[in-house]
Amino acid sequence: MELHPGVIVSSVLDDGWEPDPEVGGEMNLLYGGDGIEAGVSRFIEPVGPIRWTLSAKETFYVLEGTARVEIAGGPTLEVKAGDMATIPKGAETTWHLTTPFKDFYVLS
Repeated sequence: MELHPGVIVSSVLDDGWEPDPEVGGEMNLLYGGDGIEAGVSRFIEPVGPIRWTLSAKETFYVLEGTARVEIAGGPTLEVKAGDMATIPKGAETTWHLTTPFKDFYVLS
């Protein structure tokens, strides 16, 4: 909810969750515009590997769960709650999640 021009507030405790059309799971979008997207992503049910080519640089902070993120031609990341990472635009990634999994992300 935009309280004032440029001041946006959202609660992940509310029903603001919607299906994520790109990678599955659900997302609670805080902001989308000016070439930036920020929000929280979650996966409650077990999922198979998620293959995703990043349309923008992704910076994320893991809130819950763990993930192994394979980056084609690059390293494999092992991340858990409390970890942060940045992956460059165009990276071809394969995500292996333990569920429940939740992260705060920024695409820029």
